[in-house]
Amino acid sequence: MINYIPHSLINEFISYLKSQGKSAFTIIAYKKDLEQFVGFLTTKEKADIREVKKEDIDGFIARLLSDNYTKKSASRKLNSIRTFFRYLKNQRVIEQNPSLDVSHPKYTSTPPRILSKLEYHALRDFSKDDPRTYALIEILLQTGIKIGELSSIHLEDVGDNQLDIRPYGKNPKREVPLNKSIRKAIADYLKVRGNNAKDSHLFITRSGKPILIRNIRQIINRCFREVEIENATVNDLRNTFIAQQLLNGASLEYIAKIVGHKRLSSTERFLNLVKEEVRKKEKLGEL
Repeated sequence: MINYIPHSLINEFISYLKSQGKSAFTIIAYKKDLEQFVGFLTTKEKADIREVKKEDIDGFIARLLSDNYTKKSASRKLNSIRTFFRYLKNQRVIEQNPSLDVSHPKYTSTPPRILSKLEYHALRDFSKDDPRTYALIEILLQTGIKIGELSSIHLEDVGDNQLDIRPYGKNPKREVPLNKSIRKAIADYLKVRGNNAKDSHLFITRSGKPILIRNIRQIINRCFREVEIENATVNDLRNTFIAQQLLNGASLEYIAKIVGHKRLSSTERFLNLVKEEVRKKEKLGEL
């Protein structure tokens, strides 16, 4: 007998995603999006998945936007719903996929934020007073890894000339080269950290526990405030690395491999920013 209760079907869908080898990050995102959608359906007294219509999904998207979700976030949640209903159709739970007629909210992607030369040096100079903060910022600025990847680094992942990055979300396991500046920053931090801590994570708190993503974000946001870098996020350090690599003549393929981009188009979107940067420098006589 086919089950038509939304919550039960979500659990079956999550089990399916696990069997397909989807990452924990992807599975959690789908689960949260779909549970939020089913919560909305409950307010509309829709307890049977076969009763869900296009208008219900439209209503959910409209509710998200009225609750101040960005159009980009609402669009991503619609993708989760579409994938879920596609699964249900393939399992013959439903005959038609009602989400296919729902339009994505239109939004304009903002260009990546790139730190200026002044901001770049100000951030590094300010953080030098604290070895851990400096090592965190130096790795992000000069490897382009994500904040989640940074928090997951273990002592054994740090080699003489490279950093072994563990799989994180959609980003694959990979090797990232370490330049002299990063090696020194890590070495200086390890002198303060010590090698007798019980936890094997590279970055730990004063109590010896692994430093969390939110802790790293708080540390770097404080640095932004102190040196008056406005409208910047931790991810902008990654953006800055990519832009600088392009300015230095690195190939798109090489950069994509280092930062873990699956699609070359993700790296290509920085090209116009870099071209604009070159034009500015030429105008100022810096080239």
